[in-house]
Amino acid sequence: MADPARARKLAVRIRQIVSAAIETQVKDPRLGMVTVTDARVTSDLREATVFYTVYGDQTQVEDSAKALASATGVLRSTVGRQTGIKFVPTLTFVADHVPDTARDLDAALERVRHADAELARIRAGAQYAGDADPYRRPVEDVDEDATDEDPPVDTADGGTADDSADVPIQSRSSAR
Repeated sequence: MADPARARKLAVRIRQIVSAAIETQVKDPRLGMVTVTDARVTSDLREATVFYTVYGDQTQVEDSAKALASATGVLRSTVGRQTGIKFVPTLTFVADHVPDTARDLDAALERVRHADAELARIRAGAQYAGDADPYRRPVEDVDEDATDEDPPVDTADGGTADDSADVPIQSRSSAR
């Protein structure tokens, strides 16, 4: 097993070499506008995966994949010459879909921003449906004979007649 730092350094170097070699050495007419986005090397330095993107439609992506597959031997020998390592890793090219995914996420975020703005516009003039205060409150009995100066009457259980447990609670369902 190689040092992970060495594998990262080799991956960066492979990315640089492959991107330069695609521009200068590969003369395949099927090759479109290819950009090497990343390279990863396994910990044993035996295999390298090169990620790339292609500017264009799906046919250009497929044609560029075929061109890179046919140029793998040339690119591997170029990597071997320029790195000087004993065993040159095998190159595997993988189309990178991160830019497409990022573009889709940006579009989704933009749709959400518009939906939030529309919701805020609708919410500006909204009113509550139903009562302004939807919570149940105890019904207040107005006793005309009682005054505020009268002391509360003690009951047999030790409580007073003013206990809120003795006051009936009115709810919407019982008011029908």
